[in-house]
Amino acid sequence: MVSPETVAASHHPILPGFYPDPSICEAHGTYYVALSSFEYAPGVPLWRSEDLLSWEPVAHALPTDAHFPAGTSEPSRGVYAPTLRYHDGRFWMITTNVHGSDGGHILVTAERIEGPWSEPVVVALEGIDPDIAWDDQNRCLVTYCSTTSDPPRIVQAEIDSATGAVLDEPRELWSGTGLLHPEAPHVIRRGQWWYLLIAEGGTERGHTVAIARGTSPRGPFVGAPHNPILSHRSLSHQVQNTGHADMIETPSGDWAMVYLGVRPRGFSPGFHVNGRETFLAGVTWREDWPHVDTEAFSIPEPQTFFSDSFDTWPLHPRWVSPGLRPEDFVAPAPGGGALVSPAGSPIGRPSLLAARARDAWWESRVTVRPGLGTAVLTVRLDDRHWCEVRADSTTVAAVTRIGDVESTLGTMAHSGGSVVLVARAVEPTTLGPDDVVVGFDADGAFTELGRIDGRYLSTEVAAGFTGRVIGVRAIDADVTVTTFGYGPTSIR
Repeated sequence: MVSPETVAASHHPILPGFYPDPSICEAHGTYYVALSSFEYAPGVPLWRSEDLLSWEPVAHALPTDAHFPAGTSEPSRGVYAPTLRYHDGRFWMITTNVHGSDGGHILVTAERIEGPWSEPVVVALEGIDPDIAWDDQNRCLVTYCSTTSDPPRIVQAEIDSATGAVLDEPRELWSGTGLLHPEAPHVIRRGQWWYLLIAEGGTERGHTVAIARGTSPRGPFVGAPHNPILSHRSLSHQVQNTGHADMIETPSGDWAMVYLGVRPRGFSPGFHVNGRETFLAGVTWREDWPHVDTEAFSIPEPQTFFSDSFDTWPLHPRWVSPGLRPEDFVAPAPGGGALVSPAGSPIGRPSLLAARARDAWWESRVTVRPGLGTAVLTVRLDDRHWCEVRADSTTVAAVTRIGDVESTLGTMAHSGGSVVLVARAVEPTTLGPDDVVVGFDADGAFTELGRIDGRYLSTEVAAGFTGRVIGVRAIDADVTVTTFGYGPTSIR
């Protein structure tokens, strides 16, 4: 395993793995972030920190089917970018379920970050990336990216936060410097100025952060003369796609920014596999304009190792699924561990008890008792791009799917009883970012059954907004998972 060390925040995320679109707030000296979750349930992971540097998961803002119906969204659809704020003694979270039957945005509140979160209020404004703010008269303003215009634009409307009713006609604000996809607006107050922070250029290599200011949260806004205030486009920096930012003032009066980025590897064009991650930067002010310093912080390298024996319920917040909610198909097993059922989602997707891959090189080891079912350890990017190892009562097999092609990579008999299934991300043998290797352990020796080029489980090949997850599922009948371990490794 990799030993802890301090690393530059400009090169290493504070939240590694598929944790994109960060929004940050502060309450009573503690910081909280909310992240996008897309098709995975429960929705909108929430993390907490005392110092902006070290973070722990605490809950989800959309924990139930009443908030976000699990298993109803296609890959990279579902719950898009949230905004998290603390106002009048409550946490407020607003986001968009782009597959929601009611349309509009979802607004929920809670007195404590752990919940309970209120029943959702629907705000019938068509678009994505909603922000919530309050003016000096405590009027509630929702600012968002309107998708009804071509090109998209940043608009705002006043709402009744109790009912979601829209109280005036949406009005266009500042929509950036002219780059494509102005989105991710946040309205932020500092002194006499109100700032409109947005992303531009698309969430790929041209991603940027831009800002404008005005004397009212309703505008008009004038762009900063040094826009974009953050971008790594056309640079050799190992962190790319930087954008979709939010800013926070600390109790001491300093300012910081959280933003997303990716860490591509391999030959041109570079391939990122763990999704868009959350990074931290410092912010200084000159002539009432923010200037971003990505070198301002050194952070302790996040400790991503875990081992779960499923002896504590409810499940840890790390566990999510693109099918049903974890608690809908996972239960305590007689004699210990987790009993995983083969239940599927409403649109036919297998339910997968999954955690995010968070490192460049890693290993996951899962001890299973197949019984009458087949136990499966999967490395998944989406429904059409995955690699897995399956064990029934007599045989272990490696299977992969890339697009429309599903292939068996290798099979071997095993002695029965418990089986240790293994998945690894290792040094590439081609021009890709890594190789994904799957197999099993028997008598202390690892047997490799399959290996694929990691490019096939990358966003650049599969497309979309998510990253790799590693999870376990069942085929045909219940299986028991006694331990699930994950951790970073040295290259091998």
